[in-house]
Amino acid sequence: MKWLKIDDIAKETGLTKRTIRYYEQIGLLSPPQRSEGGARLYTEQDIERLKKIIQARDVLGFSLQDLKDYIEIRETVQMHHRVYKTSTNPSKQAAELSEIAAGLKEQLDFINDKLEKITNFKQETEELYQKVQTILKTKYNN
Repeated sequence: MKWLKIDDIAKETGLTKRTIRYYEQIGLLSPPQRSEGGARLYTEQDIERLKKIIQARDVLGFSLQDLKDYIEIRETVQMHHRVYKTSTNPSKQAAELSEIAAGLKEQLDFINDKLEKITNFKQETEELYQKVQTILKTKYNN
């Protein structure tokens, strides 16, 4: 396994070292392994996780709590997927999966609301652009 230092992670993700440490502190990123000298050591999976966090934050406008909830649900789904076939208590697993589904539905509703607002904002901006283009063409013969 290839170990990366915090400087490498910061360069790869565009985050500051301070932000990466803060994400660890609040639980968005698992505490990393440490070298004998105490330096933080990360994996490629840590980079991928941070990229997903950045995407959810920047594109969807998730708050840090929303991000934490998203990551927890995602990891729970992945864990359930791995143990699904070996489950000895299917009714318990079904109840847990129902909870997960409710959380995912809530996140989908949140994303759909954001998409609707973005679509409305885009439409308003396009209308303003067309008005300006019309004025330029009729008044200034461009």
